[in-house]
This record gives sequence, C-alpha cells and structure tokens, in this order.
Amino acid sequence: MKKSDLLKNTIEHIDIKSFDSTPIIDSMRKMSFTSRDTASATDILLKMVGNTECTNILTLAGSTSAAGCMQVYVDMVKNNMIDVIVATGASIIDMDFFEALGHKHYRGTTEINDGILRDLYIDRIYDTFIDEEELQNCDGTIKEITDSLEKRPYSSREFIKEMGKWLTENSVKKDSLIQVCYENNVPIFCPAFSDSSAGFGLAKHQWENPEKHVSIDSVADFLELTKIKMAAGVTGLFMIGGGVPKNFAQDTVVCAEILGKEVPMHQYAVQITVADVRDGACSSSTLKEASSWGKVQVTDEQMVFAEATSVLPLIVSYVYHKGTWKNRQPKSWSNLFVK
Repeated sequence: MKKSDLLKNTIEHIDIKSFDSTPIIDSMRKMSFTSRDTASATDILLKMVGNTECTNILTLAGSTSAAGCMQVYVDMVKNNMIDVIVATGASIIDMDFFEALGHKHYRGTTEINDGILRDLYIDRIYDTFIDEEELQNCDGTIKEITDSLEKRPYSSREFIKEMGKWLTENSVKKDSLIQVCYENNVPIFCPAFSDSSAGFGLAKHQWENPEKHVSIDSVADFLELTKIKMAAGVTGLFMIGGGVPKNFAQDTVVCAEILGKEVPMHQYAVQITVADVRDGACSSSTLKEASSWGKVQVTDEQMVFAEATSVLPLIVSYVYHKGTWKNRQPKSWSNLFVK
C-alpha cells in the first residue's frame, strides 16, 4: 500500500448556501427526541442573529472543521452571524490554517492498521486522514511567522490576527476562517493555543531564542474576552463540542463580576455535543448547570446531543435562508484592542 493510495479522496466542505433546510427543520419541530431539540436550537440561533444588539460567540472544539464543516463557519462570519470565535488550537491551526496553506484533509477509514499509517506518515482523525509531512510544513510556517514578530508576550487573539495579516499575502486557499475573520474584524481566541501545530512552531522558536522570544499569554486572552463581554452586554453562545472553548466563553460573566463589573448572563446558548453528563461534566457543564454558576440564562438554551456534522449544516442553512442576518451591523470587536 502506497501513501498516494490513501490520500486521494479529499474532504469537500459543505456549502449551506447551496440548499435550503427550512422544510426539514420545520418538520423536525413537530417530531421528538434529537429532531425536536435540533429545531429548538435552530430557533435560538435565529433569535441570536435576529437580535441586533446581541454579540454572538461561536465556540469550536473537536474536528468538525477537518470533517467538512469549515465553510459553514466561514459563511457564518462572512454573513455577519458571528462576532467572536473561541476555539481549540487544532480547529484553527491544524485544520483551517493547514488548508489555507494549500493542504487537504482526506476521506479515510477506521478499518485500517494504524501501524501502517504511522509507517506512511499519515495521521488519522477517526475516518479522516492527514499527511504528517504537510502538517509539519504547517508547524514550520507558524515558526516562520513567529520569528518575524516582535519578541514579547501575545494573546492568542493578537497572534492569530498576525496570522490573518500574513495570509492576506500568502494563502493558497482564499477565504480561510482566519483570513475572513481578520478581514471582518472578528477576533479569534484559542485559550489552549499551544495544543496544536502552533505549539510545535512556537516551541522551536523558543528553543532557538531562549533569552528573548514570542510567548502566548492565556491570561491576556481571558481578560480580552471578558472586556468584550463587558462592552457587549447582550451575548449568545453557539457551541460546537465543549471543553476549554465552551468554559472559557461562559466564564467571562464570572470574571467580570470578580473585576467589579455587573454584566448579564449569556442570554442565549446552544451546545451540540456527544459528551456524556454522567461523569459530572458533559465536557464542561450542561447549560442548565451553568446557570447555577451565573453564566447562562435558561430561557433560551438548548443542548443537542448529536454528532455535529449531522445537524450543524441544517441549523445554519435554515438561519442563512431566513435572512435575518442582513439586518445586523458588524460588531468589529477586534477594533476594541486597536492601540
């Protein structure tokens, strides 16, 4: 078996503009179980987008970007549905920036010997394959960008903005999420930034520059996102997966309180996840549980227990075709940090 035999069928990202899911969601609203939950989540996202005063925060964890949903998130930003993104480093670097460099994710299989994949330098995300050599090119490009910057601490938002600036001149694939966010003043936060290809590039940079180097300040991330929450007032969360991005975005309400500022709880909240609640976590608290911490109101909240690639395109296509996003003005929260 050759590497080229396995890396030949590329992942094609779904285009929510190409179909109208309205009849499906409207039918699901009259059903039960996950279907009705999906319709309820769609209605809440529609409210978030329809409320022109609301700042909408997208949180991303997991591998939906590699699995074919990358364009969904790009279209949400381009069509003014989303104002802030909080994500894992992998979602932003290993998946989005990786493809902006011209690399691809490939349709693979779970029915394969992973030892063979290791010998061929192919990484596996369930049934999706990645060329490890291309991923190391991504690591090296991060180091190249890092080496060009002033040697000081950066928030991840600040660093990713520099990446967006770099992509405007160097990207192979246009309309990557990083580049689109840069061009639309939508800040991206990665509170666990080093847990990705960015970490390898930054580590090599610091190894070669031990005395003075670029570093990532995660506390600055937290303070910056909290400043957005304090300035925004009304906020909504649209969360894919859970983990650090979800908790990080929710915690801004508590952080503002600690800083002596009264802000409202997140007014809207949707989470799409397959995480289990029985271990007391659900990859961070359920939305009702988060209310006990003063993070999320429970009037407009919905958990959807589904694998996100199966319901996310339906939800966003519905909201896109309703067109309420046309009434929103860009929040341009990146400008909050312009000195």
